[in-house]
Amino acid sequence: MNLRKAALTVSVFALALSASAFAATDDSGWYTGFSAGQSRAKIDDTKIDAGLLAEGFTTTSISNDDRHFGFKAFGGYQVDKYFAVESGYFDLGEFGFLADTQPVGALNGTIKIKGLNLDAVGSLPITAKFSAFARVGFIYAQAKDNFSGSGLVTVTDPRRSKRDPNYKYGAGLQYDFTQAFGLRLEAERYRIDDAVGNKGEIDLYSAGLLYRFGRAAPVAAPPPVVAAAPAAEPPNTPPPAPPPPPAPPKPQRVTFSADSLFDFGKASVKPAGRQSLDQLARDLKGTQFAVIRVVGYSDRIGAQAYNQNLSTRRAEAVRDYLVESLGIPSSKTEVKGMDGADPVTKPNECVGQKRTPKLIACLQPDRRVEVEVSGTK
Repeated sequence: MNLRKAALTVSVFALALSASAFAATDDSGWYTGFSAGQSRAKIDDTKIDAGLLAEGFTTTSISNDDRHFGFKAFGGYQVDKYFAVESGYFDLGEFGFLADTQPVGALNGTIKIKGLNLDAVGSLPITAKFSAFARVGFIYAQAKDNFSGSGLVTVTDPRRSKRDPNYKYGAGLQYDFTQAFGLRLEAERYRIDDAVGNKGEIDLYSAGLLYRFGRAAPVAAPPPVVAAAPAAEPPNTPPPAPPPPPAPPKPQRVTFSADSLFDFGKASVKPAGRQSLDQLARDLKGTQFAVIRVVGYSDRIGAQAYNQNLSTRRAEAVRDYLVESLGIPSSKTEVKGMDGADPVTKPNECVGQKRTPKLIACLQPDRRVEVEVSGTK
């Protein structure tokens, strides 16, 4: 089977297994990417010298070509923010040597390395956008050797090829420009068997781009609706009777889209969300508060415990922001999180259980934060 065609087969099969083995969370999803950089081989001059000596030649000098361009294309499934499974195709380039000998002659050798990989990747978030990661994995590599001689040096078997399983490992840093695009800087070591019985290591230092599917930018929530001013009374009307004592005002309720206040899977109010909360705070200036109730809602996708925790932390973040903006004691607030209960969408409106971009977009109205203000003025 051609290595490039096999890469697609291995990637789809392995990633499908990983997707079915774990429940989806706000951090899970498919991604793809491409990295390129410099590959470096460790050429064993001692073995070359010993091989020539066994044939009756003394090596006078050896020059090595141990640097080349390398690249890899990959796809993966992010199980959660700490773990992913990744598969792909790599090409480490071509390396070689030229050995001059006595009696007069020369031996030239080259090797090309490419193959497939299947890795487990562990990530450690450092900030909201910056993280470190490490990987360990299985590779199936093809080594193609080519030898030629000149002068008194002759080669009876110039072309050799070998395919072997082996391992790789590495580490790197990742910076996410947006929820969809990220930059990776990475160093990896590949264990390689060549076609003449030698074992060695090739390092790949690369930079690349990563794209996550289904991570569209959140839609900003509409501003709170402000009631229209009452129409002016017609002129020359008798003065109205004194009004009865005003009843306490009805509670005011404002609903915010969770996607407009928070980044995906996060519980810290982002700058765009602060503008909406600042507008609400301005509308409430001068109100004598009885109580402010903040309820966070999640959609039905994912584990209930995770959704309960995330919606509660989001409600607390909105409560804390309003308490600081309005200068009221936190004792006049109530906070609650909902784990997917009381959805806005209808039962048959969003069909499916697996996390897909279409289902995530359909359930967007269910991910929300409601603020209810009860006051005496």
